[in-house]
Amino acid sequence: MVETSKLSRRGILQGGAALGAASLARLGSAPASAAPAAGPRLPVRANIVIRNAYVMTMEPGAPDIGDGDVHIKDGVIVAVGPKLNASGATAINGAGAIVLPGLIETHWHMWNTLLRSMSGDKAEFGYFRTTSALGQKYEPADMYQGTRLAAAEAINNGITFVHDWCHNIRSFEYAEQDLRALRESGLRARFSYGGSQGMPNSQGIALADLERLARGWPTYSNDGLITLGLAWRGMGGNNPATAIPPEIYKAEIEAGRKLGLPISVHASGSRAAVGQIDTIGKAGLLGKDMQIIHANFASAEEVDAMAKAGASVSLSPFSELRIGFGMQHTGKFLAAGIPVGLSVDTVELTGNADMFGIMKLIQNLENGETENEFKLPARRVLELGTIEGARSIGLADTVGSLKPGKRADLIMVSTKGINMGVLGDPAHMLVTAAQPANVDTVVVDGRILKRGGQLVAMNTAQIATEAAAANAALRKRANWW
Repeated sequence: MVETSKLSRRGILQGGAALGAASLARLGSAPASAAPAAGPRLPVRANIVIRNAYVMTMEPGAPDIGDGDVHIKDGVIVAVGPKLNASGATAINGAGAIVLPGLIETHWHMWNTLLRSMSGDKAEFGYFRTTSALGQKYEPADMYQGTRLAAAEAINNGITFVHDWCHNIRSFEYAEQDLRALRESGLRARFSYGGSQGMPNSQGIALADLERLARGWPTYSNDGLITLGLAWRGMGGNNPATAIPPEIYKAEIEAGRKLGLPISVHASGSRAAVGQIDTIGKAGLLGKDMQIIHANFASAEEVDAMAKAGASVSLSPFSELRIGFGMQHTGKFLAAGIPVGLSVDTVELTGNADMFGIMKLIQNLENGETENEFKLPARRVLELGTIEGARSIGLADTVGSLKPGKRADLIMVSTKGINMGVLGDPAHMLVTAAQPANVDTVVVDGRILKRGGQLVAMNTAQIATEAAAANAALRKRANWW
């Protein structure tokens, strides 16, 4: 853990109304099927200066600062450099820590974190069947429980931005409960509005509800921390063998674009879905506002079309390997100049949301596939988890690097853990050796959400207990082993 001068958990939460015993009792006694009581308010935005840390700004062309400071005030990075004059700021001793931008996650079905590791080893308990069967039995409060559990894990693991790809919106209240969890967590996020589990391809998503959400977005955006997107099903939906009628897929994407929303779509991720990107392109729907998810089987022509359109890609190596869909081919997207982001996808398949592990696997897969130890350097991989990930999601002007004027999203990684000794090249250590347990401090928009290795404004024991109760109630309703 890293020492703090004049900074305590109590001090962080002053003015932010930490959880009291009474609210803990209320939340703990709530039935699993009922929407929990309102959570705590977020910590105040701090005026702090982190001193004497190894600072990796990840700003293109900027060198690391071996003994550097970072000054944060009112949610903004004020200055980065050695021995900063930060009069009035509370000092955090960063000696023995690496300070870098918060990790950027670009595609995560957060709601089904309630189903962690439930994808089984037999066809009847496979990912898609499990997700559909249990997703149809979800109640609105389950959306809250799953997403809150995911959000707590994200903060604990050093992730400061998440792309919440929500594809179990069974009514407007389901979306509201998912968004409630994001707001209470303090994470920066994109909430991409989608369909629901079990809905047929002949049925469109609830566009009237999407438009209603967009009209009232200031109510849900957490002062701009959360943005809205469209989780488009594309032209084949979850079952590529069954086409979505043109009048439906066109209405969905046109509604999203009319609202000015970024579009995100699963495409060409499996052999069954070969050619989906080409189909989208030939329909004239591929654009700069579109994120392609998975793309394991993107052809050279499809990669070229994505590059020309200005589309981005989100890669989720652990879920692709776990489900048996194939390999991620990071190099071909980077070579084409396509913005690349990294993805948790779903812990129902992968078990956890370890972005350090994801970065390590991305590097190893690319080097292994090319039979070249030096093909994908560690620093380049770290860019995918920070500034490049931000660029892929359209937020590079706001976050992803430590630059004066950007929003203050950053993490401190302690180098004092046994797995971090002895300390070598910091980029190599973060990609190959670091684990979530090494994340000492997490700051999002100037608010300290994790300090000294502990979440500040979220009761992790309570969250895990309530999620377990909700999972048990869900399985009982579904008559699911």
